[in-house]
Amino acid sequence: MTDTGELFQLPLKDLHEAAGARFGGFAGWSMPITYSLGVLKEHLHTREKAGLFDISHMKLFLVTGSQAAAALARACPLDPEALTESQSKYTFFLNDEAGILDDLIVTRLGAERFMVVANAGNAVADEKHLKQVAASFDCTIEPLERVFLALQGPAAEGALSRAGLDLSALTFMHGLEPREGWFASRSGYTGEDGFEIALPWAEAKAFAEALLADENVEWIGLAARDSLRLEAGLCLHGQDITPETTPVDAGLMWAIAKPLRENGSFIGADALRAAITAGPRRKRVGLKPEGRQPVRAGADLFDADGNPAGSVTSGGFGPSAGFPVAMGYVPATLGAPGSRLFAEVRGNRVPIDVHPLPFTQHRYRKG
Repeated sequence: MTDTGELFQLPLKDLHEAAGARFGGFAGWSMPITYSLGVLKEHLHTREKAGLFDISHMKLFLVTGSQAAAALARACPLDPEALTESQSKYTFFLNDEAGILDDLIVTRLGAERFMVVANAGNAVADEKHLKQVAASFDCTIEPLERVFLALQGPAAEGALSRAGLDLSALTFMHGLEPREGWFASRSGYTGEDGFEIALPWAEAKAFAEALLADENVEWIGLAARDSLRLEAGLCLHGQDITPETTPVDAGLMWAIAKPLRENGSFIGADALRAAITAGPRRKRVGLKPEGRQPVRAGADLFDADGNPAGSVTSGGFGPSAGFPVAMGYVPATLGAPGSRLFAEVRGNRVPIDVHPLPFTQHRYRKG
């Protein structure tokens, strides 16, 4: 958001308007929420063909220099030196209490060159945090001004190739710089195979139009992006994970290598080790409401005896799953799949069962 309180505008705003986008505020930006297809069809189109998302509100930081890896190892529970060139890794910025300040993807582009992709809502704080950490190291942090597009779905690879960018050699969680000023990775936040491409503003409109000329590609808005990531069991920072959430409680310890858990010197390392020793106080779980009525974020949860039992952090209808889906936190003792709870919805207690995550199978291209 600008100093005057106005929302930031996407560089490709004219294309979105021409496609019939309905805009809304998100993380300080005016973002397309839906297009003429509508949320349900946009969601299903992504699962069946290829959805194009404008994610230019997210922030990219290029980290370079002889101590770039060391700086990132201090900032994140990550061993950047262990990454092979082009390998990407999901990681975090943690605070001193091991709370998640943001979740990120770090890609190694060269011996002394890394790309960090951060969430829009935390972009300003992330830049300040990363620069503060980097001040003790011989490295440079460069925030990039790029159009950032995500192409997701089973037809994504072919559509991208027909638009002149062949990334078929990439596998899931790998990235590279295919052209000067460009960054591309095989990743995304829908559970589908797909790509994220950052490119200079001057080249973005023609590239987006080339993608949209493909009969398999449609613009997809934030509403469908949210239902897609929720079905895939993926966390949204600010809702499912926050600075008050540790990776232990969030069930995200898979992202931190065992040697780092034991001996890492990243920010929050001691607090994380203490949290591991203590065990999870609560557990992030999938939740399936009984019936067809979605249970939304913020709904309180109760056990069979009416005792408080956590809350819902994300919720809606899962078009591909075919039923309402939700995610939230419950006491660890109630986190087993099949546990029956009750959600408070408009004064009524709706039965809701703990359900395995994800709700729909991931279809990443891993090899």
